Amino acid sequence: MTQSRPTRRTVVLSSAAAAAGLLAASGPAHAATASARAAGAGAGRKKAAENLQPYASYWFPDTLPTGTPDPGAVWRSLKAWTPESDPDLAFNRSTVPLAERFTPVPVNTTARAGQGRISSLVSFHPTAGNPSQGHATADYYALTHWSYIDELVFWGGSSGEGIILAPNAPVVDAAHRNGVPVIGNIFLPPAAYGGQLQWTRDLVQKDALGRFPIAEKLVQVATSYGFDGWFVNTETGGGDAALASQMLAFLKELKRLGEPHGLKITWYDSMIKNGSIVWQDALNSQNQDFFLASDTMFLNFNWTTADLSSSGALAQSLDRDRYELWAGVDVEANGWNKAVNWEALFPSGGPHVTSLGFYRPEWTRNHLPEGRTPEQFHAADDQFWTGTSLDPSRPSSGTWRAPATAVADKSTVTSLPFGCTFNTGHGLKWYEDGAARSDAAWNQLGLQDVLPGRRWVVRTTGTRPSVTLDFADAWRGGSSVLVDGTLSAPVVLELHSTRLPLSPDTVVRLAQRAVSGSVRVELGVALREPSEPGAPLTYSFLSAGTAGSGWSTADVRLSSLGTGTIHGLAVRLTGTGAVKWRLGGLLVQNAAETVAAPTALKVDKASGDGQFRLSWQAAPGPVRHYELYRVLADGTRRFLTGTCATAAYVKGLTAAPGEKEIRFDVRSVGEVYTTSAAASTTHPW
Repeated sequence: MTQSRPTRRTVVLSSAAAAAGLLAASGPAHAATASARAAGAGAGRKKAAENLQPYASYWFPDTLPTGTPDPGAVWRSLKAWTPESDPDLAFNRSTVPLAERFTPVPVNTTARAGQGRISSLVSFHPTAGNPSQGHATADYYALTHWSYIDELVFWGGSSGEGIILAPNAPVVDAAHRNGVPVIGNIFLPPAAYGGQLQWTRDLVQKDALGRFPIAEKLVQVATSYGFDGWFVNTETGGGDAALASQMLAFLKELKRLGEPHGLKITWYDSMIKNGSIVWQDALNSQNQDFFLASDTMFLNFNWTTADLSSSGALAQSLDRDRYELWAGVDVEANGWNKAVNWEALFPSGGPHVTSLGFYRPEWTRNHLPEGRTPEQFHAADDQFWTGTSLDPSRPSSGTWRAPATAVADKSTVTSLPFGCTFNTGHGLKWYEDGAARSDAAWNQLGLQDVLPGRRWVVRTTGTRPSVTLDFADAWRGGSSVLVDGTLSAPVVLELHSTRLPLSPDTVVRLAQRAVSGSVRVELGVALREPSEPGAPLTYSFLSAGTAGSGWSTADVRLSSLGTGTIHGLAVRLTGTGAVKWRLGGLLVQNAAETVAAPTALKVDKASGDGQFRLSWQAAPGPVRHYELYRVLADGTRRFLTGTCATAAYVKGLTAAPGEKEIRFDVRSVGEVYTTSAAASTTHPW
């Protein structure tokens, strides 16, 4: 490395370090959760003061820091962890399997299939005090552009809280529905940020039998929680060649233990073979052994054209795929204003050189001012991933090369029944059949639908209307698609890329309403893919009626189309003048869905201030998720929360006048949003 180039990364340890969890957390959000997690922290307290909130888990490998943790943090040893002793395991376990993906013919001529991929390092919340199953705010990084992401790193960890961070279940559930693996983070911080070399030694320690106990625990955590591997980020200086050798042996054992479970390891470009922390910004002889012991490697951010070229060539010479290298791009501070040497990574006139690793793309939320709305966040996020055109079929030009312009999108929509209510996993209210069942803001990413991967492809010879995810109204969940504009000619809005089986029994249900104007709606069904990238799909259009002013459903039977495979779904809108039209549901099935009810609902623990932990037995057969309600004396149901697990936490409940006990109902929900009968229980106030 020449003296003119940075010798270490600067962005990760910049002023943004606190938000990433690299520094000890001490802000108000953490103070609010003080003493919530420590074993025995509630001993001697009154029941009303006990905090029953479950949180995402984090640990030190073995040795704990000296002193006492900051408010809201709890120090725990991973070596001492067992699934049986984990009080929050039921809340943190992901239950959604990792879906298989396919790559449709790219919608533009610049995106390339089978080449560079994208890893995304995201901090959804500070390390401590991260609720296991969402919480009561819509202000959340509810990412939806999964179709461009191939690996998500649940970023976090700090010397003041814990340096091994397990993903919480909602993130894993949402990612898995979209075929994206999620990996936890192991962060060994620099000494300047409280790092202790002892923690590195703890991580790679061997027992008397020559085994790596922390590697065994890491595999046990991932398989117990249901996520997909680990990002290993070793940045504590002071090591030597012996420690590097031990780290390499640890990685090999972690990979050996994890492979039968499908677990993956990503190594960060930090430690080199002599044990020093020297960021190479490339794959070379100093770090190649760590890459060979891992599945992928995240290259530090200061790479050059020559770095990426030599890295890709070296990977191939080692009989590895060059696209197993993620070229790091830090977007935490500047988002799409970040200057990136795109031609070094994704050259216009040739194949991609390596894959791309985004660091902190939640900038799309964080750069917005306080009081930001979900609509503002999604507008920014759409621009980040799709480009300023907001249409991946019309790639944007400019200094920011949005992922949709370079990387082919992927889809998991391959089997029936399939349902989408355009729910993004957060909202200002909760809706069912167009009526609000809760007026409280919320986020729970595990309830998110598989949304259209190409947002938004609009084809018309007239004026293009705006198409957005909107939160002012919904048919189900928290959001719907809003088409707003002057329909001077028919407008085709493309929705999902699919490989769904088509039979004479296939029916598609649309939930829709015309907020203003008159709109004639047709369902578009494509029975083949385009012959080449950038060519449009050819749709057969079937009438879905005229949208009324209130929410209604239209069932479109596809029997006239014969049999085969559905490769795409769309809607065609025809109207006159200014129109506002909402799409709230797209449900595809061959037969009526039946969903079995859960059983044995019970209150496991209650606190005098309106907190409850509940659990139930899973329903037999397929279930998308469960929904928990409070039932009032007059029979009114109020939505409390939803989860893919069989345990839920709620808080802030109070007795109604004269109410001596509270009643809870839990229901199973199917893939096309059929709900089961309820399992019920009561608990005295």
